[in-house]
Amino acid sequence: MNEKQFERLLNIQTAGFQFGYPKSTHYHRYEPTPYEALEQLFEQYELPTQAKIIDFGSGKGRVPIYIHHKFEIPTVGIEMDPKFFLEAENNRTLYLQGARKRSIPITFLNMLAEKYEVQKEDNVFFFFNPFSVQIFQRVLNNIYLSYEQHPREIHLLFYYPSPEYMSYLLNETAFDLLKEVRLAGHQNLYERICVFTLKY
Repeated sequence: MNEKQFERLLNIQTAGFQFGYPKSTHYHRYEPTPYEALEQLFEQYELPTQAKIIDFGSGKGRVPIYIHHKFEIPTVGIEMDPKFFLEAENNRTLYLQGARKRSIPITFLNMLAEKYEVQKEDNVFFFFNPFSVQIFQRVLNNIYLSYEQHPREIHLLFYYPSPEYMSYLLNETAFDLLKEVRLAGHQNLYERICVFTLKY
């Protein structure tokens, strides 16, 4: 399916990107993860048991809604921009009108990613370069803190990972590269999704 067909299937509107630039250089502008990238990821990668997804920089809600629909598991979107947060809430309402598992939570929070208190059930974290590596380090520290308190298998998913993110993950963290999904039909080497894991 193409982008429009996925939007129609989910009954949401998440296309487009943010014009201009955010007020802070630490936070990057909105651009949705392509559905084709998500489809290829989950053709080659299996979520951990009892997965709960946290999408940092969730924008209009595409990734949490898509994963909620595909796997019928709890998802959370963290978005700092109040306009995008409201659009995500509206998309959630529209999506749930036809969703099969309305009892499974899908939540959007309007807040800075580094302020989110990682819950013991959170075990999969999705990133599409939403902020600088400095903010990413603070978010990762919150994940580590939760892991120390509640040891569990944790996965980090990165679409189009920046060199700064990759360097930090590979050289300065305990996370291991579990899988690299190269997206078919793309010559750009950055068109990939990298999965990192922290096991107990």
